Amino acid sequence: MKKVYPDPKASLEGLLRDGMTIMAGGFGLCGIPDELIAAIQASGVKDLTVVSNNAGIDGVGLGKLLETRQVKKMISSYVGENKEFARQFLGGELEIEFNPQGTLAERIRAGGAGIPAFYTKTGYGTQVAEGKETKEFDGHHYVMERGLFADLAIVHAWKGDTEGNLVYRKTARNFNPMMATAATVTVAQVEHLVQPGELDADHIHTPGIFIKRIIHVPVREKRIEQRTVRKRGDAAAAAGGGTH
Repeated sequence: MKKVYPDPKASLEGLLRDGMTIMAGGFGLCGIPDELIAAIQASGVKDLTVVSNNAGIDGVGLGKLLETRQVKKMISSYVGENKEFARQFLGGELEIEFNPQGTLAERIRAGGAGIPAFYTKTGYGTQVAEGKETKEFDGHHYVMERGLFADLAIVHAWKGDTEGNLVYRKTARNFNPMMATAATVTVAQVEHLVQPGELDADHIHTPGIFIKRIIHVPVREKRIEQRTVRKRGDAAAAAGGGTH
């Protein structure tokens, strides 16, 4: 089966519909499937439930879908960098299901492994546990969390072959590997596309069996979400030097 498609629009053909659940990999702006997100925006599909660690920033990444009001609900762990996200949430325009970051990761991993639910100590006795089943094991209290499984997962990989075997690079190896396993269909955008056999089998993070469609994105802008700098004099003082 041919998995490589010519462009993002073609790779999503027949997969999008109103009201579906989409998982989008990435952490901040690192490892986000931005080309695929842009294609989803252009399609006009709406009332989406999106599972992602965060919602990008204003006008970038998933922030694009928020600006066009295509997202009905976010299942996330961090939303602090997106003003439009905060505005819609505070205005009652967007439903949000907050998760501790590790819990979100495990819910996705569990969904990909066919595990419908699990118990965790994290969140017990807090708002996170409200309305959820709790149970005591060996004198400790736990909260039951449901596994997550989506209609579509979109991921970004540094390198991949035409059979869908993927390798992620450094911080971009965040939510991408587990999301690739937790959806009916997974579409990957790949920076460096090679032929089968060119990847070291021991270095593959996502086996090709999980990937149904691929696009090649050899040139893409890599944005910095938040740049923190300090003056040279401050750096010298911090290193033990003085000012003269």
